[in-house]
Amino acid sequence: MKRTLITMLLGLMGPACCGAANEQEGHEPAIPTLNAQPKTEVTYEGNKVFVTFGPLDAPAPHAGDLAASLPPHFFKLPKDMYMVAYKSEVYTKDGKPLPRQYLHHILMINNDKPSVSCPGEPLFFAGAGLEMTETRFPEGYGVKLEKGKALMAVLALYHGVPPTKDVVARFTMEMAPEGAKVAEMDVYQVGVNVVCYSKFKDRLPGETDEGIAIERGLNVSKAPLKFRQDGCVKFAYPHGHDQLLMIALEDKTENRTLLRTVPNVEADGTFVEFEPHQVYKNAQGFTVSSRHDYEISMVYHRPLDNPNLSHGMGNYLLYMTPGACPTSTTAAR
Repeated sequence: MKRTLITMLLGLMGPACCGAANEQEGHEPAIPTLNAQPKTEVTYEGNKVFVTFGPLDAPAPHAGDLAASLPPHFFKLPKDMYMVAYKSEVYTKDGKPLPRQYLHHILMINNDKPSVSCPGEPLFFAGAGLEMTETRFPEGYGVKLEKGKALMAVLALYHGVPPTKDVVARFTMEMAPEGAKVAEMDVYQVGVNVVCYSKFKDRLPGETDEGIAIERGLNVSKAPLKFRQDGCVKFAYPHGHDQLLMIALEDKTENRTLLRTVPNVEADGTFVEFEPHQVYKNAQGFTVSSRHDYEISMVYHRPLDNPNLSHGMGNYLLYMTPGACPTSTTAAR
């Protein structure tokens, strides 16, 4: 697999990025304390893996192609595991929950497995943005994470949050019990904004690592999409920002809407959540084909009296088994 882009990222982050993983067995980790430099640690309890970032002070600058607020953290799992669920949290070191708008993103990357959706890049297999949607795959499905593979965790906080001391973020992965029968899923990333960092040079005018610039009033953005493999989608993790009204994925060849995801927002457009019925999860799944033409779209509304420039994203992280679904299905919307 090509490693050039990862090597460039590591150079931007400096020598601190390459320290050994802090892995330990034990109980669910207490909120870490700030001794010297902000750090990331990986801990375990039972079938859960905790990745804890910080504490660090917000706002925090971004660095590198992955817009990291801390040096990327590398770790390896002690045995083969199947990830079946995950969630994210952000709070202060004394345990006070913070608004979800503090979190720009958490990325979980497998450097030893190539991405299908982003050729030449390692696999982005899980993560979260400010939506912080709690994810649980359909029963009997999971993402395989092999013993000894080079995994990487990346955190970014938003630039515009109020000054806050000692911010902590935690990403929890739940693994299937040892010996459980689990069907392995691939992970495929799609978006209206550019999602492959090797394609950042192709960003639209005004698009940054924060997303596509949202003008006052109604904004509709679309992007064509071709899948590089056939798959049966079992779960679709949506990602959006404040002022989002909808994300959609459509099969233009068959004239079908596959996903139509509408968030709960405040009156001024502040993101609240994707409610469970808006997050696609179905063991039967729906088929995506490398022979069809698709389109992904997002709709934002920035109030006319809002003077603050904002940026939007409309992404799905699709979890799917290889090949078409056993029978023809229609996606829940």
